[in-house]
Amino acid sequence: MAKVLIIGAGGVGQVVAHKCAQASDVFTDICLASRNIEKCIKIAGQIKRPIETFQVDAEKTEELTALIERCRPDVVINVALPYQDLTIMDACLAAEVNYLDTANYEPRDEARFSYSWQWNYHDRFRGKGLMALLGSGFDPGVTNVFTAWALRHQFDQIDELDIIDCNAGDHGRPFATNFNPEINIREVTAKGRYYENGQWKETEPLSVKMEFDFPEGIGRKRLYLLFHEELESLVKHIPSIKKARFWMTFSDNYLKHLEVLQNVGMTRIDPVKYKGVDIVPLQFLKVLLPDPASLGPLTRGKTCIGCLIRGVKEGKVKTIYIYNVCDHRSCYEEVGSQAISYTTGVPAMIGAMLMVTGVWREKGVFNMEQMDPDPFMDKLMVYGLPWHVKTL
Repeated sequence: MAKVLIIGAGGVGQVVAHKCAQASDVFTDICLASRNIEKCIKIAGQIKRPIETFQVDAEKTEELTALIERCRPDVVINVALPYQDLTIMDACLAAEVNYLDTANYEPRDEARFSYSWQWNYHDRFRGKGLMALLGSGFDPGVTNVFTAWALRHQFDQIDELDIIDCNAGDHGRPFATNFNPEINIREVTAKGRYYENGQWKETEPLSVKMEFDFPEGIGRKRLYLLFHEELESLVKHIPSIKKARFWMTFSDNYLKHLEVLQNVGMTRIDPVKYKGVDIVPLQFLKVLLPDPASLGPLTRGKTCIGCLIRGVKEGKVKTIYIYNVCDHRSCYEEVGSQAISYTTGVPAMIGAMLMVTGVWREKGVFNMEQMDPDPFMDKLMVYGLPWHVKTL
């Protein structure tokens, strides 16, 4: 029925490839490309269906365009690095193919997270009759859809939103990140930001914290306030929201290692001279740290990601908690990746599925909360990310 080109062969790319292969009635042809073709070949070898593999530099638009024109997919799923979003979008425009990603663009030399660069592509995609769907992971992605679904079915108006991300898993390594180390550490060490009464307020990194009691035996965990890109789009598209925050758990061990790395300058993103050569300390650190894809067989425990939403229904104030719990071991047994990759890769496949089947079909650049949430919520139940709602 449809052909898909997946760009990126890390842990998330592996999940996307597996889940597209499972949906053989929709994705009849699958292409997988990365700078490292050996990773593509390894993933293809795990899947019983044929997967075409290609080598591509996702920072070179001409190279990407040639690949897309060669594959002629119905949609490109971008699970490469956020630095590469714009070159891939440019290539999709040149080859006239629909686009989907899981994280917003950020410049390599500045830890700045904003949709503005990609929103600026709206007229170009619309002019060519193409669709670009931004942030079809879990957070952003599922959390946006949770919020849109809650507005449709649970509230007349949403006033406050707290997105809460807990990884209660343990991989047994002294220090490792569950997704790309460079992106993870840039995100965590940046200043926090949250939205309140029409203004963005800034906090020092990891300076604001709270505790939350998570379901399904996870228990009480400490959370830290960060800025996450879905806040920017959600307060734009759901303007009744007066307060929006994003929270994430970190172990004491993770935070202590991170503090030491910051103190010695290893989290810097500006180049330094070493024996006459420019190196970026954080990029060098990424090479030393464990590959997140290697953590799959080691990780035990669960993730719990959801939205705590306060608002009004029929004149009465109410609060709901809508969430998913995902088991690391179960994910690894199914697709060979841990739950962090799984919770990002499954929504990417579902978003692409809804695009190619015409359920979600628009012209221009769109965020997840702008789409009909119901079919996406239904597919989450089918493809491994069941959700639950509690009224508090």
